[in-house]
Amino acid sequence: MTQSFIKSQRGFSLVELIVVIVLIGILGGIFAMQVLPALRAYLAVGQRAALTGQADTALRRIVADVRRAVPNSLRVSGNQCLELVPSSDGGRYRSDQDYSTATASSDFLDETTKKTRFDVLTRWNKQPSENDRIVIGNQNANDVHNERNVGVVQSAVLSSTPVAAYSITLKGTGVRAPDNYTGARFSVVPSAEQTVAYVCDISAGTLRRVTYPSLSPAPRCATAGNAALVATGVTACNFVYAANQGATQQSGFVQLQLTLSGKGESVPLTLGAHVDNTP
Repeated sequence: MTQSFIKSQRGFSLVELIVVIVLIGILGGIFAMQVLPALRAYLAVGQRAALTGQADTALRRIVADVRRAVPNSLRVSGNQCLELVPSSDGGRYRSDQDYSTATASSDFLDETTKKTRFDVLTRWNKQPSENDRIVIGNQNANDVHNERNVGVVQSAVLSSTPVAAYSITLKGTGVRAPDNYTGARFSVVPSAEQTVAYVCDISAGTLRRVTYPSLSPAPRCATAGNAALVATGVTACNFVYAANQGATQQSGFVQLQLTLSGKGESVPLTLGAHVDNTP
């Protein structure tokens, strides 16, 4: 009885084990050949989607700054550096005396004389602070970057006259309206961020947002290591800006091209935006 039970407990032979291993290997190879391409394609789609999302976010960040820039302040250097003068607010100033009250206000701006104080007829979204810049009727990038028609704020307070919202006092000799400018508009530039530059560094694979607390006649496109990082994996970058021809150049167009690469995938993305240059 015991001997019969022992004889019935028979295991696999070595040949059988080898056959099973070979069959499992064949089935595994077939499975891998079918599934691996699909898995790689899935991972590639995910990587391209991530790169596209990063590039889209970076380009829209640039467009947001372009749309709040001082009119006619954009300039491109070497197709890999875009500079602009950002504005935090703006409004309309009094362009002539007001005789509707007993005492005519002389706090107005015209093209004849520089003045250190003027009335503001509109209300703020963000009130100017000391040392902010006031830009009047900017016609081209050379003017604002060379600080022409630019005043420095000393104070911005509620106006004492009933026909104005605020009164701005400027430092130094003040500012006047440009010749033949009738728009009566001004832009406010924050003192801590008077120039913004988006700089591509292909060797480092980065796109950075560099800020400067001053205006400069010459472009400043050096990469700063401590500047805000906008995108990584940058393998190509091209900024193109075209202002409409004519005396006013009231609108322009900026085209932004960015290529990001990573993990064997590469995504080029182009984004264009109209630029309102009405001063």
